[in-house]
Amino acid sequence: MPEHTLILTLSCDGVPGIIAAVTGEIAALGGNIAETAQFWDRGNNRFFLRVAFLAPEGLEPGAVERRLAPVVERFGMDADVVDPRRRPRIIVMVSRFDHALLHLLYQIRVGWLDADVAAIVSNHPDARSAAEHAGIPFHYWPVTPATKADVEARLLALVADSGAELVVLARYMQVLSADLAARLAGRAINIHHSFLPSFKGAKPYHQAHARGVKLIGATAHYVTSDLDEGPIIEQETERVSHAMGPEDFVAIGRDIESRVLGRAVKLHLERRVLLDGNKTVVFAM
Repeated sequence: MPEHTLILTLSCDGVPGIIAAVTGEIAALGGNIAETAQFWDRGNNRFFLRVAFLAPEGLEPGAVERRLAPVVERFGMDADVVDPRRRPRIIVMVSRFDHALLHLLYQIRVGWLDADVAAIVSNHPDARSAAEHAGIPFHYWPVTPATKADVEARLLALVADSGAELVVLARYMQVLSADLAARLAGRAINIHHSFLPSFKGAKPYHQAHARGVKLIGATAHYVTSDLDEGPIIEQETERVSHAMGPEDFVAIGRDIESRVLGRAVKLHLERRVLLDGNKTVVFAM
């Protein structure tokens, strides 16, 4: 009989019997577990589980959730079941620097990222040609203090109308309001340069070069009302030296930002990231 994969993710207080109860119900439905990962955060006694299993043809997420309902209630679980055959839809936001956007579009085109881009949104017109080349709707919404609230309302409407489940800030150089960040909690990922020490404002790579840093890097994280301080999904650093110029730092930084954001989006879409307060639990690909 044909089979397909379903993915179950859950979190709850760490008590005995969770895995046995869940896998027992999966087996009763005729499911065959293909991949499992779990983590117990002993500090706050929180347990996290991701199970990918082969399901008989016709078994849909709703039926699995109904079967698991008594177990979910018994353990007080936050649980979700998805069918990865349904391609998730995302919205990508970008400003003038399009390297991270182009990397995402390429990884989608070659099949490494399994997603459809519902729209590209920008506060500058620069990315229009890339959107048109990819056949993706492009929305040019300039942001000023007077238009910011309207632009954010448009974005929320676009998310709802398109069915997008993730908003990706691919070097979108605008700070989201606290209200918008709250509305998109757990559904918006940002990428930013990260150095030790951290450099903010204009030309961060030039600032880093002037201070003689030896490592540069990037961080992908969920968006919160605290600027660049949301739960971290993925990071990467690369060694640099005094022999390099500021433009070398910029070039290396572009590559790192693109790779880190791509991996973070993939981890999220594959349901490998679970929120643990201000942190994340990330199950390896």
